[in-house]
Amino acid sequence: MKNIFIAASGIALLLAGGCSSLRVPYNNGKKDSKAEIVLPSDREHIHTPRPEKTYSAKDLEEGTVTGDWTIEEVNGKPVVGETTPYLKMAPSEKKVYGNNGCNTINASYIYNQEDHQISFKDIISTMRMCGTSGITDVEINQALDATRTYTWDHNGDEYYLHFFDKSGKEVLKLMHQNFDFLNGVWGVTTIDGEEIDDPDMKIVIDIDQGKIHGNTGCNLFNGFVDIDMETVNTINFHNIVTTRMACPNPENQTRLIVALEDAAHARPVDSTTVELLNLLRQPVLTLKRIQE
Repeated sequence: MKNIFIAASGIALLLAGGCSSLRVPYNNGKKDSKAEIVLPSDREHIHTPRPEKTYSAKDLEEGTVTGDWTIEEVNGKPVVGETTPYLKMAPSEKKVYGNNGCNTINASYIYNQEDHQISFKDIISTMRMCGTSGITDVEINQALDATRTYTWDHNGDEYYLHFFDKSGKEVLKLMHQNFDFLNGVWGVTTIDGEEIDDPDMKIVIDIDQGKIHGNTGCNLFNGFVDIDMETVNTINFHNIVTTRMACPNPENQTRLIVALEDAAHARPVDSTTVELLNLLRQPVLTLKRIQE
């Protein structure tokens, strides 16, 4: 079924219907009957641009509503979706983009840190037919429409937003993984648990710019890094290219690049050491900070 789109003030039309249909007040004189809304095929698509990262960990600690957030709970229960529900906040545009676990959504939003007020308006959603029953997509739409206030807190590098309706009930809980602790110059101490003794093997990570570069111990390399919201708060190293000088130990270069591309999560071990882990949470790289 082709994607179809609907815009509704306060998302009232979305609340009563499923992913492929919505309820209309009257249809041929019959109240509350179902009718499919089919819009022109040339209707403008909803775009979900990734907002530029122009915020710091301090901004998140102070309650700035910006950046990428995974939706963890709706109405006090874990969210269920075909894909990971998330929101991308772009305060410079006063826009939010994301996915409710089934359909792409966007809206405008305004908030005030001083009195903790926040609201979402002009919510737009695709109307793709959902293939999984029991998902919480409609509940997420309802929760966004009902949101009036918010609070925030953090636990280490994990930051949380809590949205409440006008009665003070928590309707949404969101989490943001801050990967700024990866910024800097790193030496590689292990690959897949095996110790590496090569002082020339270095990685330079810049989360704000979304770039990495370094030395494999033989060749220079460049690549990109970003946060992948399709899987909850994962990091993604990709498009890595190297120079092509012949190396005495080419296997170490290959293992390094493969490990970077396998990395999906990161965690600080202590103030100078981090681990990169794969999707199974198994360490693929251990990095030691180099002071330069």
